Amino acid sequence: MKVLEAEFMKGFIRMADDGWKMGWHERNGGNLSYRIKKEEAAQVKSDFAPSGWKNIDASVPMLAGEFFLVTGSGKFLRNAVIAPEDSLCIIEINEDGEQFRIVWGLVNGGRPTSELPSHLMNHQVIKQKTNNVYRVVYHAHTTNIIALTFILPLSDEVFTRELWEMATECPVVFPSGVGVVPWMVPGGRDIAVETSRLMEKYDVAVWAHHGMFATGENFDLTFGLMHTVEKSAEILVKVLSVRPDKLQTITTQNFKDLSDSFKVTLPEQFLKP
Repeated sequence: MKVLEAEFMKGFIRMADDGWKMGWHERNGGNLSYRIKKEEAAQVKSDFAPSGWKNIDASVPMLAGEFFLVTGSGKFLRNAVIAPEDSLCIIEINEDGEQFRIVWGLVNGGRPTSELPSHLMNHQVIKQKTNNVYRVVYHAHTTNIIALTFILPLSDEVFTRELWEMATECPVVFPSGVGVVPWMVPGGRDIAVETSRLMEKYDVAVWAHHGMFATGENFDLTFGLMHTVEKSAEILVKVLSVRPDKLQTITTQNFKDLSDSFKVTLPEQFLKP
């Protein structure tokens, strides 16, 4: 089977295009990665043409031998739907988790996303955390979340509580809350380490003045998580633009009732008024 015929490729392209249409990927902003299942890789291996090994600049031994579909550095996500072989690539991780090589894609040259260390370190964390279930890591420049990082304290507690209060579904969709990374230079090891540390507890990390990272089991759930958090942020921005305080909101007791009804566990640290 050709790579472009695979269902995982079709889902990946759809998600990249959906993010572009949401306005989250101006120019070459944002990136996406998918940890390919063994049976999926086996189906398309005949289409692979491996290149030379290159350093990851991160150590991910738990991902040794795995294949990932990732966006290319400097590539526009809007072009994934019309020229996937130029915009995307599949990479293989070597046996010690220190290097990668391109086995498909980027036919006109280039390299994987500059955020590759962050993606792979997060994949390593979520693979272990979810017992091999989560496979998608998504970074987008979500407008309203970025706006909130200029006016809210950069703390997990504040962001989680404020976002939860904006829509009843929020504590159900992201019950573990959201983590917040203070501003850091993107693309390097430091921000990768900090983000992966937060992903041990959360499925979403906010990058101050930059955007969000979201993780999930598949494309639909990960995109839906990103969309839900960003819509909640949009509601909060609108509320704060009308008045600086809220006349009423979802209360701590409401959250506890919601937790009982939907059988979700909400961390106590976010239930404090």
